[in-house]
Amino acid sequence: MSGGALTDRGKVRDLLARHGLAPDRGFGQNFLVDRATLAAITGAAGLGPADTVLEFGPGLGALTVELAARAGRVLSVELDRRLVPVLEETTGHLDNVTVLNEDALDFDYSVLPDGSRLVANLPYNVATPLISRALASGRLATLTVMVQKEVAERLAARPGEAGFGAFSLITAHFADARVVRVVPPGCFFPPPKVTSAVVHLTVRSGVKPAPELFGFVYAAFSHRRKTLRRNLIMAGYPVETVLRALEAAGLDVRVRAEELGLDTFRLLHGLLPAPELNESTCGEKRGKMRVK
Repeated sequence: MSGGALTDRGKVRDLLARHGLAPDRGFGQNFLVDRATLAAITGAAGLGPADTVLEFGPGLGALTVELAARAGRVLSVELDRRLVPVLEETTGHLDNVTVLNEDALDFDYSVLPDGSRLVANLPYNVATPLISRALASGRLATLTVMVQKEVAERLAARPGEAGFGAFSLITAHFADARVVRVVPPGCFFPPPKVTSAVVHLTVRSGVKPAPELFGFVYAAFSHRRKTLRRNLIMAGYPVETVLRALEAAGLDVRVRAEELGLDTFRLLHGLLPAPELNESTCGEKRGKMRVK
């Protein structure tokens, strides 16, 4: 089946009906049926015949077909086993597409060659952990993904901007992010209740996860209405040590975490010894750092 047919709502309904299926909210299934958005995604990804592309949540295969026309190899990971026969119908004729029926959150990135690219209309309920794992894998050169608009803004936000937080900083540790296109609900079948956006991330070569720094960042943002000084003290850092570190970094004691960039957090982290963690703080940190 052609990519054009997969953006025709009537033909999409017929395809689903033929397989006895309906979009499943539990899987976050809102199928992209807008050719302009497909073109924006593939254009931003900048694919060529030498590229290996990883796709999560291919759905009915509309984006998969477009990726296969541009990349050398496409590996599509679909959790919903009911869609595997559909994908066989829509992409089975494409020699460079492999469909895996497995959970994207368990995907083994070691099977990818270095410099691979993630291009996907991500299931929104797991978009953040998927992006976090992808960035930490060290295998990807770029990520071009459709996510909820608010998530895209968080990924690309700079200090002082709306949405800027711990996730923005940890993303910045790995990559440069930019919002490519805002996508309204009407571009999907069925329409979701939220506005979406395409975001492109260019990954810095050789950057590795920094769990201790990430834990420090999460501690700094643990209470958004409090100052950085107060959050760090609540996380177990001694008061005088925090004050000395802020002074050494040239920061006002009233500064808030959302005003500072990644370089400043790296500086502060280097100035502060490990905090005196209490049991509740340790539990909070362990929970936060489950997503890497």
